[in-house]
Amino acid sequence: MGSRVAEEEEEPLSPYARTFQTRRLNCCIIAIIGSKTTLDVGVIKMGLENTLIKHPRFSSLLVIDEKGGGKKWGRTKVDVDEHVINPNLDPNIDSPDQFVEDYITKLTEIPLNPNKPLWELHLLNLKTSNAAGIAVLKVHHSLGDGMSLISLLLACTRKTSDPDSLPTIPGKRWSSSKHSGGFTGRLRRLVVALWWLLVVAVNTLVDMVVFTATALFLKDDQCPIKDQERVEFSTKRLVHRIVSFDDVKLVKNAMNMTINDVVLGITQAGLSRYINRRYANEDEKETKSRNNLPQRIRVRALLLVNIRPTTGIEALAEMMEKESKIRWGNKFGYVIIPLNIASTQDDPLNYIRQAKAIVDRKKLSFEALFTFLTNELLVKFFGVQAAAVLAHNVILNTTLCFSNVVGPREEISFYGHPIAYIAPSVYGLPQSLTIHWQSCANKMTIALAVDQDVIPNPHQLCDDIEESLLLIKDTCVKRKLI
Repeated sequence: MGSRVAEEEEEPLSPYARTFQTRRLNCCIIAIIGSKTTLDVGVIKMGLENTLIKHPRFSSLLVIDEKGGGKKWGRTKVDVDEHVINPNLDPNIDSPDQFVEDYITKLTEIPLNPNKPLWELHLLNLKTSNAAGIAVLKVHHSLGDGMSLISLLLACTRKTSDPDSLPTIPGKRWSSSKHSGGFTGRLRRLVVALWWLLVVAVNTLVDMVVFTATALFLKDDQCPIKDQERVEFSTKRLVHRIVSFDDVKLVKNAMNMTINDVVLGITQAGLSRYINRRYANEDEKETKSRNNLPQRIRVRALLLVNIRPTTGIEALAEMMEKESKIRWGNKFGYVIIPLNIASTQDDPLNYIRQAKAIVDRKKLSFEALFTFLTNELLVKFFGVQAAAVLAHNVILNTTLCFSNVVGPREEISFYGHPIAYIAPSVYGLPQSLTIHWQSCANKMTIALAVDQDVIPNPHQLCDDIEESLLLIKDTCVKRKLI
């Protein structure tokens, strides 16, 4: 049954949604969900009808605004059978892991049908190394930012131990301290506040200059993970690796840092190992003991930071149950992170320390807010194409996109199917590499999207990141930091 637009329910696209509808940044988000049991297609379809398709973005078409000529979201009646793809697969197929990887890679070549809401769910009942069945959710980036979409996905899950309860997502802890009274205490707080404002103002100014330079001319160096050619239209291969979240938390506690500090440091270490290996001569079998890296190499990661707090999964679940309204849409800014690509094998913990220094420095800046407002002003005064050019140039001139998403603390189920792992990723960006970390219970998934013409051996990069985690963990244990 076809979709019919409900004319009375229309909403204009946000500036970022309009940007993601341009040819330069026509991106899609893919979330790979590994199930511990075989997928029941009927149960999943019923679950979608009661949750996901009640969300306005998942039940809306792109329609033309007859007055302004632009695009709007128009509510429509959704036929779930048009969005759920369940191919008939041979359960005894050779190399099921490779088949699933090739299947998902093929999805990056096929555009979403604009005549229906811009999402689809592929159900693959194949037993792989880490799951008994695979669900692949493909969503156009104009429907929402990655954090919001992952939160929406988690709002469709429940605790495996308590099917009526939503997952528990760790939140930020705000420290409280008692301020000393009197004139001296107030003066001290005033001095600290003025100093903080000065540091933030200087850092923001520096970051604004770097961002502008990156948009205009400042490019990262060509290296084994970056090509100077545009790759947004090339086929991307999506691979992932599952590691122990307990190992990550061990390093976090040993070094008194955050999960973000640790995963960024591990990423720096893994990229250094991989790039060092690629710079080595092909006939060199042993590259770990030799430094093949250039003396200086500019490699930067682009982080997308939410400007407003992500809507909680409780609010999203209530919205889908009662069809109430909540804040939604792409509302984020860019943060450019310089990565330390260097050989520091004498002390692998240096990667973590350097990552913490970078993150702490970026926390004292309004770079994300500045870049968000820049995009809003460009759309308002110069049109969506100007904003797309800016975003495209910044992404093109950096090396990779990076993100870390905190998942549920306990095991969860997706419409009654216990989840083994979640691996989110994105394609359509003018970069050869994106790296996403996603935690779920006691597991952490490292998801890569790569251009195979630039990175022909993505599983080796996964190996190097995993080995870096183990090396850093073992170093913490040997030094009795725990």
